[in-house]
Order: sequence, then C-alpha cells, then structure tokens
Amino acid sequence: MKGTRRITFFVALAIFAQESAWNFYDNQVPVLLREQVASAGLVGLLMGMDNLLGIFVQPWIGNRSDNTRTRWGRRIPYLAVGMPLAAVIFVFLPWATSLAALVAVMFVYALLANTTRPLTESMVPDFIAPERRSRANAIVKIATSLTIIMASLISLLVVDEHPRGAFVIPSVILLLTTVVLIARVRDNQSPAYQAALAEEETAAEAKVPFRQVLIELIRDPDRRRLLLLLSVLLFGGAWFASRALITPYGMEALGLSRGDAGGLSLPSGVAYLLAAYPAALCAERFGRLRTMGAGMAIFAAALAAGTVVQTAAGTVVVFCVAAIGAAAFTINAVVALWNLAPSSRVLGTYTGLYAVTWYLGGFGGPALIGVVVDLTGWTGMLLDVAVLATLAVLVVVRLGRLQRRAALAPANS
Repeated sequence: MKGTRRITFFVALAIFAQESAWNFYDNQVPVLLREQVASAGLVGLLMGMDNLLGIFVQPWIGNRSDNTRTRWGRRIPYLAVGMPLAAVIFVFLPWATSLAALVAVMFVYALLANTTRPLTESMVPDFIAPERRSRANAIVKIATSLTIIMASLISLLVVDEHPRGAFVIPSVILLLTTVVLIARVRDNQSPAYQAALAEEETAAEAKVPFRQVLIELIRDPDRRRLLLLLSVLLFGGAWFASRALITPYGMEALGLSRGDAGGLSLPSGVAYLLAAYPAALCAERFGRLRTMGAGMAIFAAALAAGTVVQTAAGTVVVFCVAAIGAAAFTINAVVALWNLAPSSRVLGTYTGLYAVTWYLGGFGGPALIGVVVDLTGWTGMLLDVAVLATLAVLVVVRLGRLQRRAALAPANS
C-alpha cells in the first residue's frame, strides 16, 4: 500500500508539472500568435498542432519505451531527457520575434510534450496492480484538473507585469519535478518491467513493433479491446462537444452574454474533482465496466434533461451532474484498457492508443454536433450530445456481455 501511494504521488507530481505548462501554453500562446497574425482561424489551426502531433507521437513513443531496456527502466530515461528539454524550449516561446520562429518553437515544444505525457501515465500500470489502478488514475486526473487553476493563477498574478518572465514558472516546475523523478523513481523495479523481462525469455521476438500490436488488436477474435476503444471515441466526442460548444449554446439558446455563457461550465469542473476518487471506489466495488456505463448514462440523462430546463441555473446544475457521470468513465476507461492489454510489454503502447482515440473523439465530436446544430438549431444541442453519449453506453453494454462470457469461458471449458 505504501509503495502504491508513493508511485501515485510521483506520477501525479509529474503530470501536474507537465499539464501546468501545457495549460499555460493554451492560455497564453494564442495571445502571442495574435501579435503575429490577424486571422482567428489561423490561430486556432496552429493551436491545434499539438493535438495533431499527439495522434502520431503518443502511440509511437509508448511503443518505443515498451521496447527500451536500461538500468533506469523504460520510461524514466525518456522523461529525464524530454522534460528538461521541454522546460527550456518553453521559456523561448515569448521571445520568438516572428511568426516562423514562434511556430518553430511551438512545434518543438508540442513534440516534446507529447512524448512525455504518455510515458508518465504508463507508470501507473507499470507499478500498480490492476485492482488499484482506478484509485491511482483518479489522483492523476485530480492533479491534471488542478493545473487549470495553476495556469489561471499565473496568468492572473504574473502575466500583465512580466509577460515573458511568467513562462519561467512552469519551466521551473518541470525542471524541479524532473530532478525528483530521477532521484526517486526507477521503473526498472516496477512489476510490469520485471514481468516484461520474464516474458522476453520465452518470447520469439525481443521487441514488439507497433505494427504488430495493431495487427494483433484488429485480428483478435476477442473484440473487447476494440469495443472499449470505440466507446472512448464516442464518449470523447460527446464530452469534448459539450465543453467546446457550451459558450455559443449559452449565447444562442439561453440569451446570455459571452462572459456569462463561458462561465456555465466552471462549477462542473469542481464537481468533476469531487467525483473523481469516489468514481474509482465505485469501480472497485461494483465493477469497472458497470461504473463506466452508469456514468455515461448519467451524463446522457443529465444533458437530455437540460434540453427541457433551458435556464442558466438549470444548465449549471445539468453540467455538474453530467461531470459526475463523466468522471465515472474517464477515471476508469484507460484502466480497463490497461487491464485488457495482452502483455506487460505493451502497456505504454496501449496508453498511446487510448490517448489517440480520446483526442480523435475530441476532434470529431464537436464537428459532428456542430453540423447537427446547423441543421436543427441550438436549442437541441444538449440532446444531440446526449444521443452521442448514449451510443457509447450501448457499446459498453455490449462490452460487458463479452466480458462476462470471457469470465465464464474457463469454467465452461
């Protein structure tokens, strides 16, 4: 238990450092871009570059680290190099004097940031037993959510007087965290690393190429992992659509000002934080898939109810309830995928696959719901999102049936 808490603390600390920089990046780099270009569309396109890179980089680096063997382990060597480099590059962002220079620095930072995030998350299944992974992931998600507050505080208290110096603060946090990780964590001692070494002694190949992981995933007659990834894609689309379109919904459907509409989702962030750890406990008691399905059903039902009660106060309540439901899914989905991975040798690759699927949902969901809104109007937007979430619920129901069959198979054979 003590070892579990210890590694959970270090992983949460690393994620906090990485996401503090990334959230501050999202807050302030658009301002730097606006100094160079007038087009809001171009600013949005360039700000989406990090997510586009993540689709390619995260599964690749996850697989590469899975196949790395050093006396420090398979994740820490990359973090020991990538996090300090990201910290140094981050400081140069406000010093770029031309659009070309700024885009170049943004590209390098996004590349480095996308290599470190999945490796840090992969240390959860490396060190922690399957039955405890939801609790650890809940702590990591809470740390991630807190970085929004950290980035906002830096922007509020420092940026106006020290617009360039403010970028130093996240960089220092990254550097100090790297020192702590190097000094205190060796993932060559993790149970998953040791299990991977043991598997390699009898395996036909020492390494598991990414292409082989994908082929095995697609061709495997057991469709549970594909169904789980499909649920992540669908619910990711619903979640990101609800967040990305809430401001125009508040303005168009509720008649709010831009500022008031933008604040509709703020209380739901607090609700998510409060629900994160209980969502992990529910998964341990009632089952991970059952908790995920119930959470998505709560999310869908809450948004459907929001279509009926279209007031500002009602929408705030609806989003708080929906966030509680969303926590039940987001805390447990990647854990379910880790636990379905065929080997300890591919845990990092599966972390990357989860991230890619989630962000693809984040890319497609808002676009899909936006098209539906164009056809039917803003008043039904929450119901549109609820329908998408309901599709994810149906996928998880099907997945649950396959899971029960798999559990009964040894007994029937």
